[in-house]
Amino acid sequence: MFSKTIMAVAVAVALSAVGSALAPAIAGEAHRLAIHVDENDPKRMNLALNNAANVSKYYESKGEEVVIEIVAYGPGLHMFREDTSPVKDRLSAMSMEYPNMSFAACGNTHAKMSEAAGKDVPLVDGPPW
Repeated sequence: MFSKTIMAVAVAVALSAVGSALAPAIAGEAHRLAIHVDENDPKRMNLALNNAANVSKYYESKGEEVVIEIVAYGPGLHMFREDTSPVKDRLSAMSMEYPNMSFAACGNTHAKMSEAAGKDVPLVDGPPW
């Protein structure tokens, strides 16, 4: 009896999880994904951009909408800095190729980096920071 109860609960939890994952598709709402970058590492930055592109293509192939936001903070803000971004050209291309993708720079990190530099640290052109 005890094991049947546990099994029933496990099945109910599993079905609930599947239902939650499918809810946006069933309701016709957009899926939402936030990807954060908090390291000044070109490999991590490119991995985040690759993942965002792959997710966008996946949902497009299913005829579903997804909204993706890539957020950079801490040392990861170098991703969006005009003077140090190793992915600057790629950001520009992706912002045009994927209208469902947006980019956000942490305001606190930007202010601290600007303060440490003694001047405003420029961010790449394009996204509305």
